[in-house]
Amino acid sequence: MVFSVKTYNNINQIGLKELGNHFQIDGDLAENPDAYIIRSQNLHDTVFPENLKAIARAGAGTNNIPVDKATEKGIVVFNTPGANANAVKEAVLASILLSARDYIAANTWVNKLSGDDVPKQIEAGKKQFAGSEIAGKTLGVIGLGAIGARIANDAYRLGMKVYGYDPYVSIEAAWNISHHVKRVSDLKEIFENCDYITVHVPLTPDTKGTFNADAFSLMQKGTTIINFARAELVENDALFDALETGVVKRYITDFGTEELLNKPNVTVFPHVGGSTGEAELNCAIMAAQTIRRFMETGEIVNSVNFPRVQQVLSAPYRITLINKNVPNIVASISTAVSDFNINIDNIINRSKGEYAYTLLDLDETDKSKIDELVAKFEASDNIVRVRLIKGK
Repeated sequence: MVFSVKTYNNINQIGLKELGNHFQIDGDLAENPDAYIIRSQNLHDTVFPENLKAIARAGAGTNNIPVDKATEKGIVVFNTPGANANAVKEAVLASILLSARDYIAANTWVNKLSGDDVPKQIEAGKKQFAGSEIAGKTLGVIGLGAIGARIANDAYRLGMKVYGYDPYVSIEAAWNISHHVKRVSDLKEIFENCDYITVHVPLTPDTKGTFNADAFSLMQKGTTIINFARAELVENDALFDALETGVVKRYITDFGTEELLNKPNVTVFPHVGGSTGEAELNCAIMAAQTIRRFMETGEIVNSVNFPRVQQVLSAPYRITLINKNVPNIVASISTAVSDFNINIDNIINRSKGEYAYTLLDLDETDKSKIDELVAKFEASDNIVRVRLIKGK
């Protein structure tokens, strides 16, 4: 069986080779594909084709994807957490160093000099860019996932004191965080104690406006804020007031808006934190591997709208079901299988919110019976999408 994949944006071609020989990329079937692989393409106004089963975002954020709409249609949305983590980590650490020594302003100043006495002018004016060292300063890291954990660990190695805040940190991430990082349970401790604060959390109703007037009121004068996560985590009006009073010494962000441009002590980068050749390759590889795994086995890993579901496929046939998370759904699935006198080799059901995902492995070689069962599932009001996968 050949699966069709439509790509948007410039997806690394070497990474796409991970799809293997059973996938057609941007070919004749691309108008009604099985899957999308995208980067920054905005899909909010896109009409999803009927055949679309999966969307893989080659990156961590999925704000450009209408996740709720996809879920209702039984489309699994994947991201690639950690694939560009090292690139963003290096960008944040570079930002800390650049701001500590004010290198960007120093470069701008020196390039405006002219005349035969430029060396003398430099010596006379360089004191304004003396700056400070980061060793001994305190860094607050909000969000200790793949990116935040790396920043926390490396900042400690550079001699900084590090505070970390993340009430939802995974067990896997926690194992990777140095014991030298002071874990705090209240954001106030970050705001009150840190010379530098960097944020690495997704944009949600709870995190929107994390940096607001109340937050800035807790900070010591001369704090540097670094935002390589999402623009909306910072309330700009409150930020401008904090810059005016000197509470915030510098704001560095990877998300440019018109009101941030050409503002004193605001440094804006053109959303390039994760844009290295290595990161783009890693994202493409992970996205391709995720899509291949899902299409060939039905397993879900790194989905933002459906639970993680893994099960070795050893039965003749596997049916995957995206179903509404309603009472007795597993019992009704089992009953339907029993009605066709088919034996269940293995079944796993996991829920997330209003929907659930089921892997149903069947010890049955009669394809006609399997097809009838699939048809029955497709007729159910509580089942959104049905797929049949042949075992090896």
